[in-house]
Amino acid sequence: MTVDPPQGPDSLVRLLESLGALGDPAWRAAFAAVPRHRFIPDVIWPRDAQDPAWRAPLSSDSPQWRSWVYSDYALITQVDDGEPAGGDGRGRYPTSSASQPSLMARMLDALTVSGGESVLEIGTATGFNCALLCHRLGSGRVASVEIDPALAEQGRANLAALGYRPHLVVGDGSKGVPERAPFDRVVATVAAREIPWAWVEQTRPGGVVVTPWATSYYAAGLLRLDVGDGGACGRFLGDAPFMLLRGQRSAKGGLWDFVDERAPGVEPYRAVFDPSPLALDDTGLDLAVGVLVPGLAYYRFDAKDGSGEASVYAYDRAGSWGLIEYEPNASEYEAYRFGRRDLWAEVAHACSWWNDAGRPGRDRFGVTVTAAGQRVWLDEPGNVVA
Repeated sequence: MTVDPPQGPDSLVRLLESLGALGDPAWRAAFAAVPRHRFIPDVIWPRDAQDPAWRAPLSSDSPQWRSWVYSDYALITQVDDGEPAGGDGRGRYPTSSASQPSLMARMLDALTVSGGESVLEIGTATGFNCALLCHRLGSGRVASVEIDPALAEQGRANLAALGYRPHLVVGDGSKGVPERAPFDRVVATVAAREIPWAWVEQTRPGGVVVTPWATSYYAAGLLRLDVGDGGACGRFLGDAPFMLLRGQRSAKGGLWDFVDERAPGVEPYRAVFDPSPLALDDTGLDLAVGVLVPGLAYYRFDAKDGSGEASVYAYDRAGSWGLIEYEPNASEYEAYRFGRRDLWAEVAHACSWWNDAGRPGRDRFGVTVTAAGQRVWLDEPGNVVA
């Protein structure tokens, strides 16, 4: 959705209100007071219209730039860790972004602040989210950590230009900011596959951690954890597509970087598992499969003749992969597998578990984090998904 004309913070506030994303008057005031365009770099990277596998640079002298800034869009603000892979300035992999404003508003609301809390933000990036926190709580109550030195300097300069001076740290966000702990709230603007214990350890009992959470297969969902003595526990609130902590990224590359159908040792067999449920885009199923099949990646090529046939791949970026040649109404399928794992057998088990559990939606899942690690559960913390 675009704003016409794209005038500034007031138009963004009206848009967020129309989407039902701004319920707290204090956060409404913050979005109205902090101009988003002051935090967006002069170049952003939308998808290349000619080749969507790449990101093409778009400068601030383009009318689209300001239109997108005051629309409900996430904007890619860095590619390839600051060194665009394309010789013409295009980038291959997004590595930092300005988050979607409506999602930012939902995450800030999930912190349930009243005005006197101290907050640790993981991922300063442009500084816009940090500025909203500073406006609401005061700079002295906000700390933010950014792993990328160039992004950290950009965020610091953006914040300082508007008079915000939180405690800023250049470092690994998974370690938190122990010298300023404990905090009342922690909010991450990056996704985690394993919630760092430091985030919980540096939060006071009774505090809250809000973070996107993902698996290699499941796109991130928003997780709100209530912190108590010895750990934290909470449920999923909705979608939250964010980039991963840099230390938890998957290996770079596409399907053909990890699948070689001509490799010696590829084993043909007849599969009875129907992979079509994976195309349903059910967040509950996707979460269960992501938890029960660690490292899973998936790709599907649908036939262009309308037959419903498809080549469906499962791979783990570590040497194992499987291919099912799906045909509608068949009872078994031509299939191939390679590597130490039988990935389609693991996926079949995960889908069976989900069906037997009553096909639960994402809202029935939760996560517990202790010093020993994290556990994903269904309905109640004792019912661990494993």
